[in-house]
Amino acid sequence: MKKQEYSIAHLTAIKCPPPELVYLAAMTGYDYVSLRPIYMGLPGEPNYDLANLPEMLADTKTAMKDTGVRLHDMELARIHDATDLEKYKPAMEVCAEMGCKCVLSSVWTSDKGYYTDKFGELCDLTAKFGMKVDLEFVTWADVSTLQQAKELLEAVNRPNMGVMIDTLHFYRSRVKLEELDAIPREWFHFAHLCDGPVEIPTDKEGLIHTGRDARLYVGEGAIPIADILARLPEVVYSIELPHLERVRRFGSPEHVRKCLETAKTYLAANKK
Repeated sequence: MKKQEYSIAHLTAIKCPPPELVYLAAMTGYDYVSLRPIYMGLPGEPNYDLANLPEMLADTKTAMKDTGVRLHDMELARIHDATDLEKYKPAMEVCAEMGCKCVLSSVWTSDKGYYTDKFGELCDLTAKFGMKVDLEFVTWADVSTLQQAKELLEAVNRPNMGVMIDTLHFYRSRVKLEELDAIPREWFHFAHLCDGPVEIPTDKEGLIHTGRDARLYVGEGAIPIADILARLPEVVYSIELPHLERVRRFGSPEHVRKCLETAKTYLAANKK
């Protein structure tokens, strides 16, 4: 049986610049990193625009060469009302140079015709760099369910497209496990792992708070993670588990280490 491979998603330790994240990943046992080189200007989020930060880019490449840690995916190529895909091109170019496999995307506009066209264009652009595009349905986004994601991908119908399952959004968007059986296997390229409390907030602020600031270690909450993963083919597991308080108390290295340790312990105890 093939060894399960893991990546550390940048949001888990967002204060760590890419070179530091690569070294952290190596020290704590990850195979990959998942980086955020498309700067979105979100509150408290550092700028890791590698295409325009040559020293940071060089240091990231050095870290990868020194450690053997690879770049699995990059984010976030959002589709919104004023999307300019050309702005994503420099980040794609430098990440493709580093062997990146996938570009993560999500939809933040309610104009279905527009976002369908734009996602198709994003797939075409990404294909030029030899990468796939994976659509993430986010509970508080405009494409927020697996069914909506499926409809979009069916309409776009590109060979390099896929859907990315984040266990938190899967649970909080109330997706049924059986819905995964209707998704073509070739659409799955990686998954985001984390846990969350049993209660699902009814307001956007509550959803965002957990999603960006307080996710739980795998096995610590109420999400049926093993049941979700049992319906997926073998894919890379990218642990996206931001928890600001734990990072403050224990530091990023210990938090990153514990993210992987708890995931492995849970999966070993819950094989399907």
